[in-house]
Amino acid sequence: MQDAFSTIFPLQRGRVHDASGPGAPFFAAALSGVTGGTVLWIKPAWFAEEINPVAFSAFFDPRDIILARTADQTETLAAAEEGLRSGAVGLVVMEVDKPVELTPGRRLQLAAESGRSIGLSLHPEGAGNQAATTRWLCRPLFSASDSTLQSWSIIKNKTGTNSSWTVRWDETARRIHMVSETAERAGSQGPPG
Repeated sequence: MQDAFSTIFPLQRGRVHDASGPGAPFFAAALSGVTGGTVLWIKPAWFAEEINPVAFSAFFDPRDIILARTADQTETLAAAEEGLRSGAVGLVVMEVDKPVELTPGRRLQLAAESGRSIGLSLHPEGAGNQAATTRWLCRPLFSASDSTLQSWSIIKNKTGTNSSWTVRWDETARRIHMVSETAERAGSQGPPG
């Protein structure tokens, strides 16, 4: 039986999850918007892409984000563990470029459970956190009228089944909406008649 989207997103609190694919930063921003509270976003200093707080304003108040730059993945995981354990932030986003091995992954899960925070690791496709509760593959979809259209697939789920959804961000309501393939997608003209 397929999980309903509302039972799986927003992500389970007290756990660490994974996201990959070109839509993963969008996924993290949308999760930040629906989670509320302070977001700790940890990024290795040598990653070229910068975080744009103005772009985040479509999802949440940019004053609610704490940015951290780290020297390497070991430092990223240590900072994430401390952030998760503190209970002072609702969401910890960590960008990594290599798989997270089982032992550090379990340490992150224990820290998230202790602090009742949500952890989200953004990683390249094919890598990931071996101890993640869920793993998502996120891809933007083309739409001439909606730049927020995304395909989100859950490809690992320790608590349910895998599935895919087409979603879009509602900036006014600051929430994710599931999109009906036939009724709401741009370019959908309905059945020929």
